[in-house]
Amino acid sequence: SGNLGLTERPCLVDNAMLDTVKHSFVGQQPAAADRASPFAVGLVAFDVLNSFAPRNAGPTIVGTYNTSDLKKGIKIQIDGEPYLMLEVQFVKPGKGQAFTRCRLRNLLTGNVIERTYKSGETVEIADIEERKMQYIYPEADAFVFMDQTSGDQVIVPSDKIGEEKRFLADGLDVSIVLFNGNPIGIELPAIVELTVAETEPGARGDTAAGNVTKAATLETGLEIRVPLFIKEGEKIKVHTETREFAGRA
Repeated sequence: SGNLGLTERPCLVDNAMLDTVKHSFVGQQPAAADRASPFAVGLVAFDVLNSFAPRNAGPTIVGTYNTSDLKKGIKIQIDGEPYLMLEVQFVKPGKGQAFTRCRLRNLLTGNVIERTYKSGETVEIADIEERKMQYIYPEADAFVFMDQTSGDQVIVPSDKIGEEKRFLADGLDVSIVLFNGNPIGIELPAIVELTVAETEPGARGDTAAGNVTKAATLETGLEIRVPLFIKEGEKIKVHTETREFAGRA
């Protein structure tokens, strides 16, 4: 494979494919063809056939919901993008056709929109998958997660995670959200445990003055308010939704 300048990677080819492709380069590179291993030529066959394979013309459609199926929490697809259903309200006016009013959040941009659907209409189901994985390390402008069962790794760009990166301590279990097979975000557990990296000691008289909390910076850079008795080096629990102190770990 080194003589051909090919990158070795797994593929499945049969002997007929090997012969066909090997003969195809005899006229142009006879020496290379003579030296080519079946594996190397198979790689060329894979690339040649793959070049004729149909390309994905658009988002995958996995099915549809009827308006009677719409409810909070489901994920649908609008104009090729995934949305989470936030609110659903069935409206039956005195005159005219009944309809369903929905509030949805775009899972790619975070934007919230409203849509109405007439009774009997259908909407596309979003091809959303959630995979349980463990955070292992940052890599450039991304974060790497691993499936503890299969060993598979997924790299999620930093812009898909946003400020939720402030909860990513080594070994944290999260759900990776995939849309059409591509990572678009993460789902954090309700509570995470983080170590206090920096905080001022609680001063006498603080409680009497009405100060019952103080600022603290955690190991990931997250800044929250903690009770006066919390010290540097302690591990605490934090609510991921509200970013509030939830107790000692």
